[in-house]
Amino acid sequence: MTDKPEFLRRVRSFVRRPGRLTPAQSEALQELLPRYALAEGELRQSFDHEGELVVEIGFGNGQALAWMAANEPERNFVGIEVHEPGVGRLLRSLEAEGLDNVRVAMRDAVEVLTEQAAPDSLDQVRIYFPDPWPKKRHHKRRLVQPPFLRLLAERIRPGGLLHLATDWAPYAEWMVEALNEVDAFKNLGTPWVERPDWRPQTHFERRGQRKGHEIFDILAKRKARCPTIPSIISE
Repeated sequence: MTDKPEFLRRVRSFVRRPGRLTPAQSEALQELLPRYALAEGELRQSFDHEGELVVEIGFGNGQALAWMAANEPERNFVGIEVHEPGVGRLLRSLEAEGLDNVRVAMRDAVEVLTEQAAPDSLDQVRIYFPDPWPKKRHHKRRLVQPPFLRLLAERIRPGGLLHLATDWAPYAEWMVEALNEVDAFKNLGTPWVERPDWRPQTHFERRGQRKGHEIFDILAKRKARCPTIPSIISE
């Protein structure tokens, strides 16, 4: 796989914000991360059993990811997050619940997808409540933008799903507009869908609801590959 497109070199999928680690979270990072860390090589090589591969980008405190892994044991999950307290909390949950179908990457999602996800290898990508960057001058920092969606389209298999959720109405509209610019995806909503059974309520969702925010779920299907869908990355 070769260099990232210009947009993906310039814009990272996150902004690192420091957080205070509890002693238990710090211990989890030291003792449990080696066990659950994503290995080098293609994503599926990190798992001992075969199953559909789901990537959650920005799992926050990890509660939703742990719940999904427990309720979808037939699937393998890769969680991508750089916020250390959230990673530590997820690791403790995985150990406590005896879950072995999750691997964690504390890296930029663009790097993980570009370097370790083969074309058409992902069954689903889930992105729940990413930072909305509400100020106009910060919109360029938003994760969901057409170039990033094109990268996801390269990595998600035909028929695979992209599930987005946000409590920020302007960002929901932005997401729909960005999807409309990527021919490889078909929006399955009009333009929203009801919250699917596989998505639990998250901490950020409940906080948004307390503020009176509406919740938006967007579900898109990866269309079959055809000559009119250009590749943005050369393998």
